Amino acid sequence: MSSQPTLVIVPGWRNSGPGHWQSLWSERLGHAVRVEMAEDDWLRPKRNVWVQAIASVIRAQPGPVVVAAHSLGCIATTHLPSEVVRQIRGALLVAPADPERRGVLADFAPVPYQPLPYRSVVVASTNDPFCPIRTAGAYARSWGSEVVRLQNAGHINVESGHGEWPLGLALLQSLMAEHSWSAQPQTELESV
Repeated sequence: MSSQPTLVIVPGWRNSGPGHWQSLWSERLGHAVRVEMAEDDWLRPKRNVWVQAIASVIRAQPGPVVVAAHSLGCIATTHLPSEVVRQIRGALLVAPADPERRGVLADFAPVPYQPLPYRSVVVASTNDPFCPIRTAGAYARSWGSEVVRLQNAGHINVESGHGEWPLGLALLQSLMAEHSWSAQPQTELESV
């Protein structure tokens, strides 16, 4: 088994399109794999389909993984079964969704409120239209996550001006620092 964790990128509802930091990281970072599903599964999310897709990608890796999830991908990650969770060494959980407030995401509720058995960092925005900062903070406390609170950063996606998102890459590098894997891009990310 490999001692270097693989970066598993878990997009959120509707997938992460071109220019999104997850898409750029998928293309440019070594040791990165992205969770893929049928278009309809991204648009009409069902918890069991998403959890199975994420679990399948994690199980396919030769060793430990670190997860970089966005939005509903964060919530899906917290629903993973324990035999898959054992392979996770850390998670960057960015702009978690609030499935209890959006009918189309209701299958992901209730959100698990128990400590995650790996190091995790929740990045939340004070004006995220999909999850109030208080809810994101409650998730982080219950999961035992470190919190990075961004002022007026929206949903931390392309629409809110977060394309390449250098701060996110720095957070990922910090999260990975305790492992032998390095989050150095295969080709340099350009500054915004």
